[in-house]
Amino acid sequence: MKIALGAARGLAFLHSTKAKVIYRDFKTYNILLDSNYNAKISDFGLARDGPTDDKTHVSTRVKGTYGYTAPEYIITGHLTAKVDVYSFGVVLLEILFGKKAVDKNRPLGEEYLVAWAKPYLTNRHILLRFLDPCLEGQYSISQVLKVGTLAFQCLSAEPKSRPTMDEVVTALEQVQELK
Repeated sequence: MKIALGAARGLAFLHSTKAKVIYRDFKTYNILLDSNYNAKISDFGLARDGPTDDKTHVSTRVKGTYGYTAPEYIITGHLTAKVDVYSFGVVLLEILFGKKAVDKNRPLGEEYLVAWAKPYLTNRHILLRFLDPCLEGQYSISQVLKVGTLAFQCLSAEPKSRPTMDEVVTALEQVQELK
């Protein structure tokens, strides 16, 4: 959770009124760690300036990594900060379940992590059953449920229903306090 929180803070800074940058390719591979496991976001090659003035989005050619990219961006090419929030939700799934966003070696119906995992995020018993075994003993049930709920919100099909990265940071800070 320390790494997730650090990465969320990085995205929140990028989305702030000071920076107004949309990262566009957030994924686990672009999170670097220092010797104290502090997260640093790397590879800004696909980052774009966010919308200015009264605009709601930036229109671009769709770029990003399959499995992390928000569906509305793929369909419309409209880039908003909520695209990064969706990608962050995918990373939370990878943390919870210990699986890659896309893995063609998984059984049929399980290749795409979001499609497979999203129904489990709202069912406490199933969520706990499918957690990454490497996490055993490192969390409380309330922490897992809060992170599952947060991931579910980040992955909402409706971008306006997704939290902002500032709200994600606040939620993860609350998860940290539950220890």
